[in-house]
Amino acid sequence: MTLADHKFLRGLSKAQLSVLAALAREVCFEENQVILEDGQASSSFYLLVSGSVAIELRTPRYAVCVQPLGPGQVFGWSALLDDQDTLFRVRAREQTIALRFDGRELKSLCHSDPALGAELLQRILQVVAGRVRATEIRFAEMCGVRI
Repeated sequence: MTLADHKFLRGLSKAQLSVLAALAREVCFEENQVILEDGQASSSFYLLVSGSVAIELRTPRYAVCVQPLGPGQVFGWSALLDDQDTLFRVRAREQTIALRFDGRELKSLCHSDPALGAELLQRILQVVAGRVRATEIRFAEMCGVRI
């Protein structure tokens, strides 16, 4: 898969994709590997290429899957914010391949290229809104409310 094929990046210019490609690093995760722990300092933004992950809310006794993610989806958006810890645990549900971006590098790129930064911000806000909605739905289900 090329960056141009990834759902999150579709529609970006070739120049923008080229700059992003220089920052991307392919990473692999094994089934059940914890990728991000809730409360840890955020440092990386991920584009899922294959496999799947679970976005989880966790307590000492159990974990609840808030949202499953698959190829074309993203996680780790809090890495683009100053002093923002990871809000959810992210765990690989199966062998998973992702493209990892260092949050500081990506944030710096967004500042140096305002057009790309604004476009990525719009896309990330859609992700955040989707995560909030998924959390609302899960919480309502746990309370016995149908949405």
